Amino acid sequence: MYTVLMPVDSSRARGTAQAETVKALPDAAESVDVTVLYVFADEADADGQTVADVPGGEAAIERLEGTDVEYEVESRIGDPASEILNVAEELPADQLVLGGRKRSPFGSLLYGSVTQAVVLDADLPVTITGRSK
Repeated sequence: MYTVLMPVDSSRARGTAQAETVKALPDAAESVDVTVLYVFADEADADGQTVADVPGGEAAIERLEGTDVEYEVESRIGDPASEILNVAEELPADQLVLGGRKRSPFGSLLYGSVTQAVVLDADLPVTITGRSK
């Protein structure tokens, strides 16, 4: 199986775009396992919440449910970039699918701090999706 780590954030549009990107992978229904990850900043943020309670997680799960793409959810507490890379190594993941943000032409050269840190430090392929409409 091909393992994809899909870290989500608070954006429904990005979560939707990430799930659609994963569903479009070749033979996704037969050969792709997805881990939907959300990293809470601290224990107070995580208190009683799950990945499905976060808008991006909820949207991604909605898009994956009812398909043959196998997925699981996981949450962590800590620095998002570090935890994303830790989970990628633990799985081990074959690919990361991150949600991108719409930026100006100049701004498109820059990513958010988490995305930038992950892209620079990852030793596996990273796909950055656009925003779903």
